[in-house]
Amino acid sequence: MRHPIRLPLLAAVVALALAGCTNASAEGGSAGPGPSAAASGGGAGTAAVDAAAAALLPADVESKGVLAVASDASYRPFEYFDTDNKTMIGFDVDMTDALGARLGLKVTHVNAGFDGILPGLAARKFDMGASAFSVTPERSKTVDFVPYLNGGSGIAVKAGNPLGLKMDPMALCGHTVSAQKGSLQGLDQLPAISQQCTGAGKAPVKAELFPSQDGANLAVVSGRVDAVMADSVSLALQAKASNGKFELAPGTDYEPSPVGIALPKGSALKPALDAAMKALLSDGTMESLMKKWDVPAGLLLKSGS
Repeated sequence: MRHPIRLPLLAAVVALALAGCTNASAEGGSAGPGPSAAASGGGAGTAAVDAAAAALLPADVESKGVLAVASDASYRPFEYFDTDNKTMIGFDVDMTDALGARLGLKVTHVNAGFDGILPGLAARKFDMGASAFSVTPERSKTVDFVPYLNGGSGIAVKAGNPLGLKMDPMALCGHTVSAQKGSLQGLDQLPAISQQCTGAGKAPVKAELFPSQDGANLAVVSGRVDAVMADSVSLALQAKASNGKFELAPGTDYEPSPVGIALPKGSALKPALDAAMKALLSDGTMESLMKKWDVPAGLLLKSGS
């Protein structure tokens, strides 16, 4: 059985990233089928098919028998590469494996750049995207969502927090903050915070955007930026695994919002996934996966929400 968060492994992966030796963020590469939750201790691979949910599957998906799930494998603990640097593991991997099991479908996991996943869904390259997507009104114009968590943003800083930063918009005025391209933080939150700063007569926030979360984190360690902004859960675990190179700054989560699986707009798959997700949320599977991957219990989306 795997340790829930594999901190020694994460530290090694972060060290490799710092040395520039990982291809974990390679865009568009296929990781192939991820390990089932049965193989990793979650039991999803042996879960009984939910007949009511499976009955809602569109005929073409049922006939194909496979769901292609796109994720950016640089976002621990949600999705990242195992020690072989090609097998995708993480909370979203186990969770989508569990959804597939409920629907009687095989799941294949595809590594894709975060900012390319939603356009890829629109082009029908993937059946769904699972990469800790915050559900926003802007994104909801082009994709549909199946929510599964609630989460907010935090910031991480160089070890010791030499600039005394915290997750407070006004504390970020005049500072350079990194984020991942296509992320809620890079697209919406940092620009909005910058406007708050200038509206208050303070210096704006300068956003530096990177193709992968690893790159955004490394910019803090190297001193290129003052802080990195991302999902607070992921940042906390990445900081814990960094061998003291950076740390989560104090402050409450910024703008908590639902996190969901993304689907092509109008996808006929959504009713079946809604039903399967409701089963995971009500039968204890989601809580077990959150415990396994050290996702705080308070982020659980209540069944029926």
